[in-house]
Amino acid sequence: QLQLVESGGGLVQPGGSLRLSCALSGFTLENYAIGWFRQAPGKEREGVSCITSKDFPTYFIPSVVGRFTISRDKAKKTVYLQMDSLKPEDTAVYYCAKSLHYYCSDGSGAYDYWGQGTQVTVSS
Repeated sequence: QLQLVESGGGLVQPGGSLRLSCALSGFTLENYAIGWFRQAPGKEREGVSCITSKDFPTYFIPSVVGRFTISRDKAKKTVYLQMDSLKPEDTAVYYCAKSLHYYCSDGSGAYDYWGQGTQVTVSS
């Protein structure tokens, strides 16, 4: 059974860090890109970052470049999103998703399986 399970969210003060994890099972990780999306209250879901099947990272939101880092541990079948220097505007539910392809896309329609999401709240 194909599953994606996120963890690592929580409440953090501005300037703090969190590492989100996406545990994957039920498919061959090496064949697909994996993306991270987020959805803030009252806003549409947006692509944050993605890593290709060959481990090339992409960041879709200019404001996260230099603050967020996506990585993959193939042995553990887990994709991570390290988030540093967090800002209140990063507050959202974060989702990981499996792409239909080996390459990255920021459109949610290119992803066919999604995790349940993990809440990230940045507040003092």
